[in-house]
Amino acid sequence: MTACFVIGTDTGVGKTRVSVALLQGLQATHPRTVGMKPVASGCDWVDGCWLNDDARQLQAASTLAVPPAYANPYAFPAAIAPHLAAREAGAVVDLDHIEACFHALRQQADAVVVEGAGGLLVPLNDAGHTLADLAQRLRIPVVLVVGLRLGCINHALLTQEALLARRLSLVGWVANALSPDMPHEQANVDTLRQQLQAPLLAQWAWQPGAAPPPLTLPALQAG
Repeated sequence: MTACFVIGTDTGVGKTRVSVALLQGLQATHPRTVGMKPVASGCDWVDGCWLNDDARQLQAASTLAVPPAYANPYAFPAAIAPHLAAREAGAVVDLDHIEACFHALRQQADAVVVEGAGGLLVPLNDAGHTLADLAQRLRIPVVLVVGLRLGCINHALLTQEALLARRLSLVGWVANALSPDMPHEQANVDTLRQQLQAPLLAQWAWQPGAAPPPLTLPALQAG
């Protein structure tokens, strides 16, 4: 069973676009694909449950229909940091529960793409557990989404340092333009290509609303 964890240098950098593209790319060799959003904050009340747009896009890009309780175990209405959204909703994000949901998905699917929330060290609960802790629990390789804007080199290299410190495997990264006119955009990408210890999977230009092209991860295809 193939799986990967998509994390970003920050919030709003294109994790969902990359996750959808990975799901589409994996379909060529993995008929049963499913996307998972462990924790989603910023949801609307739809048909008796909280629905997050990221989770909805992952569901639409998946070939395997699974219960929302597995694909998105925690969904909170407030569009704030996950631990704050959970606290406001009177809930606690339990990593044991997320891990159990992930293993339930992997028993049914050929490939699972897990999308994080915010950056790698965003807190998930008041116990101080972060997305990095969750990635360690799931023991799956990481794809990093770098939002191309001022400060992205620092954010990307700090994220890599945190991944390496936790012995997490960075298998690739995507450079995603967040504006049409970032100064020295290509020079920033070139610097990151030299310093990130993983291949550049794709460099996406500023195309708001455009459907992303499928992404493949050769190192994971035999997983």
